[in-house]
Amino acid sequence: MPDLSIIIVSYNARTDLERCLESLHSPAPSIAHEIIVIDNQSTDGSAAAARQWPGVTVIEAGSNLGFARGNNLGIRASTGTSLLLLNCDTLVPAGAIDRLVAELDRHPDAAVIGPRLVDGRGRAELSFGPMLGPLSELRQKVLFRGQVNGVPLLSGIVERATRQPHAPGWVTGACLLVRRRDAEAVGLLDERYFMYTEDVDFCAAIRAQGRKILFTPLVEIVHLRGRSAASAAGQTRRVYRQSQLAFYEKHHPGWAPVLRLYLRLRGQL
Repeated sequence: MPDLSIIIVSYNARTDLERCLESLHSPAPSIAHEIIVIDNQSTDGSAAAARQWPGVTVIEAGSNLGFARGNNLGIRASTGTSLLLLNCDTLVPAGAIDRLVAELDRHPDAAVIGPRLVDGRGRAELSFGPMLGPLSELRQKVLFRGQVNGVPLLSGIVERATRQPHAPGWVTGACLLVRRRDAEAVGLLDERYFMYTEDVDFCAAIRAQGRKILFTPLVEIVHLRGRSAASAAGQTRRVYRQSQLAFYEKHHPGWAPVLRLYLRLRGQL
């Protein structure tokens, strides 16, 4: 039985997937591990390409299950005592996964840990935050857009925040390490979310069990961000709004009608 199962969900992102798998083999993590790729009915040969790598198990979903269902499929097929949810558009430097596992092992009261994410130019990504609500979501979007657009003040805030270890409300599912027992205790990821906010919801469920979520700047992963989403931008926006509304209906039911009205007025519902 491996100590770690690496779960990668992929949809029409063959180039990114191949680069991710190459980074996971050059060199491979020293911890005993397995790699499971869930192919969400890609049409670009992703599944066949992934099978060329040794030690990689490919599960063809048969349809586009989305992120939450795809990861759950991979988790159920895996056997590791820890689970690493990893986006196919990430690059993993040598030793990063071993250090991330070691950091989680140092904190038995924690269930989840996320690393510092940077883009291809080395700029930090705001990959964590407090529990999402109207104000915190607005703050997150302002900081994200400021960082992407290179606004010095906002970029500085993100840079400083991502240099400090702490216990946020959530860390992104782009690279999220969780103990299997904690994931199973909350029933895995909520499959009402096709894509987006499922990681926030997952971390909220784990915190409700009295377990901690950690962020560490001691491990760094490259996140090229959103290649699959970029291939279908209009659909991605619709899916985001559907997940956002589902999240508010579950966690902020008083705000859900306001959000629904806002989306209807903008023609996004």
